[in-house]
Amino acid sequence: MVTTIEQKTMKKVYLRLLPFCFILYFICYLDRVNVGFAALTMNKDLGLSSYVFGLGAGAFFWGYFILEVPSNLILERVGARRWIARVMVSWGLVSGAFAFINGPTSFFILRFLLGVAEAGFFPAIILLYFTYWFPPSHRSRIVAGFMAAIPVSIGLGAPISTALLGLDGVLGIAGWRWLFLCEAAPAVIFGIITWFYLTDRPAQADWLDAQQRAWLAGEMEKERRTVETGRSISVLQTLVNLRVLALAAIHFGQAGVCVGIAVFAAQIIKQLGLTNMQTASQPLSLTFSGPSA
Repeated sequence: MVTTIEQKTMKKVYLRLLPFCFILYFICYLDRVNVGFAALTMNKDLGLSSYVFGLGAGAFFWGYFILEVPSNLILERVGARRWIARVMVSWGLVSGAFAFINGPTSFFILRFLLGVAEAGFFPAIILLYFTYWFPPSHRSRIVAGFMAAIPVSIGLGAPISTALLGLDGVLGIAGWRWLFLCEAAPAVIFGIITWFYLTDRPAQADWLDAQQRAWLAGEMEKERRTVETGRSISVLQTLVNLRVLALAAIHFGQAGVCVGIAVFAAQIIKQLGLTNMQTASQPLSLTFSGPSA
């Protein structure tokens, strides 16, 4: 049964955290897949074949894989506010640096570094930060709201990205370079805002009254004690657990399809004969079939 204190407290928490985290993930996913829109003109300018482009686009996940777990461990030590802010500023700077690439090598290096910079964001929010603020009964709803940023970022990001390509030649700069510069700026700006806006733990939330802070902190402490009384397993045991491996295999297939579509959809549509950039962007909002980290 939901109590009055739970209703009032969680309403404040949802309104405080969900819209802001939604915006952050919108920016995150846009910076991850905007290379697909840039490729409409970038590949020709840099002489990148489809194979080289695909290999470079995939380099993002090499860095992401390597740094994902270490980044989460660091967040636990230094606090979500500081670490998420750092992650966003870092990936914003790397994303903006794509405006200065001049060939396959710099493209590969920056895609790898983008994965390194962004690695701590999604798992930090889903696996750690939300578990500080949302009891188990609220966890699925907050994750669903957060993940909705993916289709929205593709649906809105497509016309935005193709419009930025239309700046081609302004100040003597190619349109795809403008795309990277303009879409990198929000990550840096919101990274700085994150430093001041997010609160690490319920006990530090001055936007909740004393009774609400005490209730939420108490609920999260109950969950912590429940977890501690359960069976403890090591990281190595987790990595070889059959259920974990099965879920990883499912997500591998799902993520591979979704990210592949998001990155190559613009080029596929163009090759089908739809050459108007603004028109070609419209069907892209329909290409997403599921969430991806």
